Amino acid sequence: MKIGKKLCAAILTSLVAAAPLALPLPLAATTEAAALNPVMIGMSAIGGFLAYQGTLKEMLAIGNNVDYQISGLKQDMEENGEDKDALDREVVDRVLGQITEHGEYALSINSLPFLWRVTAGDAFNAACYPTDYITVNRGLVRALHHDEDELAAVLGHEMTHGLRQHSAKNYAKAVAESYAGIAIGSAADNLDWQKLNAVVGYAIAKDVTLPSELEADEGGFHLMTTAGFNPGGGAAAMARMAYYLTYETQDISEYQDPFENPNAPNYNDHPAMHERVERLAAMMTNYGMGHVTVENGTDVLIDGEKLLSADWDADYNNTTENAYLIAGGIAKAFHDHASFDGWHFSAAPGARISYLDDSRVYEKLKKFVMRNHAEERLEELVRNAYASSKDKEMREKVAAEEKKRTDAWQKIRENALNAKGDYVKQLRYNADRYSDNGMAKEALFLMERAFAARNPDNVAENYAIRGRAKAVAGDYEAALADSNHAVELDATNIYNFLNRADVYRMMGEREKALADLEKSQEIDAKNPYIYKMRGEIYNEMGEKEAALAAYKEYWKQAPNASDIPDEYMQEVDAAAYDKIVKEREKKEQEKKEKEAAKKDASENKMGEKP
Repeated sequence: MKIGKKLCAAILTSLVAAAPLALPLPLAATTEAAALNPVMIGMSAIGGFLAYQGTLKEMLAIGNNVDYQISGLKQDMEENGEDKDALDREVVDRVLGQITEHGEYALSINSLPFLWRVTAGDAFNAACYPTDYITVNRGLVRALHHDEDELAAVLGHEMTHGLRQHSAKNYAKAVAESYAGIAIGSAADNLDWQKLNAVVGYAIAKDVTLPSELEADEGGFHLMTTAGFNPGGGAAAMARMAYYLTYETQDISEYQDPFENPNAPNYNDHPAMHERVERLAAMMTNYGMGHVTVENGTDVLIDGEKLLSADWDADYNNTTENAYLIAGGIAKAFHDHASFDGWHFSAAPGARISYLDDSRVYEKLKKFVMRNHAEERLEELVRNAYASSKDKEMREKVAAEEKKRTDAWQKIRENALNAKGDYVKQLRYNADRYSDNGMAKEALFLMERAFAARNPDNVAENYAIRGRAKAVAGDYEAALADSNHAVELDATNIYNFLNRADVYRMMGEREKALADLEKSQEIDAKNPYIYKMRGEIYNEMGEKEAALAAYKEYWKQAPNASDIPDEYMQEVDAAAYDKIVKEREKKEQEKKEKEAAKKDASENKMGEKP
């Protein structure tokens, strides 16, 4: 996950650079200092723990803030551009939509709902921000040839990073690792500081992020399979990635050649590709009650008996991918059907044997069984598999494992339901910020969580903010019902009136909105949102003088506001307006320079020989 590595590197560089260099010592002292000071090690442990706790708290807070989530999304789009290809976007939307809707998981109380975008980036990469924003490069989507099962494995992997809050935890651990490195450097004056940098970097990669990558592979597998995808998709995706990185990419940041300088140190934070294939293949086998395996990347076996050999059917050698997708179809059928009868083997006189249904997950299985005329062989092997004593034992084992995972997710749900009022307050804040950005679906999702909480801190505000979210969704009748109920429950809370005023405004009932703003002003005349909304409403009504007066009062209450329209800002504060214009022009110039540099870099890269 490249985002994590960049931040870890930044933390590491700043901390190690700040470490004091020891003065030269006499030989005896040098020898003595070569041994680590136990007191320093103890201080390092305490300091590292405190650094971890502090950083973790900050990172979790960032991860639970909609403003950071949306700013990260916007920055990603500005820097990398949005993929304009409809097919790329549709397949990612379909895959992540299916996982988020049907996969088995639970969000922690301090986690946001997932957002995602497909960028114009050509590298084979996807990543999950600490805020549960998933960025997917079109290069990844196209390199996987839009295969939904392979994409589900990769995107389920990224979702697991978000669900397990790996980014926040790994950043905090990276700080702790770096802190320990500083103490070691201070205790041993003969230590090479450049090597210390590398050692700590290696520790972060291998001890901090590598375990989370393994956990993400496993979590992604269970997410995709519970959502209905082919369980062979994970191993197939890793096989495809290995082929792509070895034979296809010309990007130096992606390229991996196992034969070039094999003894060079490897600080990669991902498991070796062949290990990932093997691990994911083992998960597939276990999911299929231990019956189906793949040997030599081509042969598909059921209980050790060969069914068929896969072949390639694309413009590159995708044999191994096909083998795992064939095996995955078999594994899914064994998992989903407790008996042989569930496969529905049947054949009309003179016709081929039919079996299972026409779901996409069985496409490769049916294609290659037909190509190899292996229908009867498949039926025989499947019948024998169910008759074996292993089948019952494996079903009990797999059922116990699945129950354990289900119970773990339920515990997270219970923790969220029992969370303290401050967390519910944050749910409302985040929901309101989603509404500010026109994202009604996400706002309503969070308000469902707020209403379900067993320790609500302000039920009236819950109704007010849900009402506004419903208005953003266009359900004005339900929105007004919630907003009215909020005022009935608490007519002293200014935000209940402000939210209802916004609902009226969206309904086109501007006079009623202005009346609620008057009531809001009676409660707290210093609240800037009164005047901001009043200015916007009068502007919509074409009453320029009234709008200007409202914006002047808004500026008085919020002197750093940056959202007053230019035509009014010039009269509200001419000097401030000039400053805003200059800052805007500066940012625009910086953006142009950045785009030009990016274009030059791209052209230079295209001009390089592969």
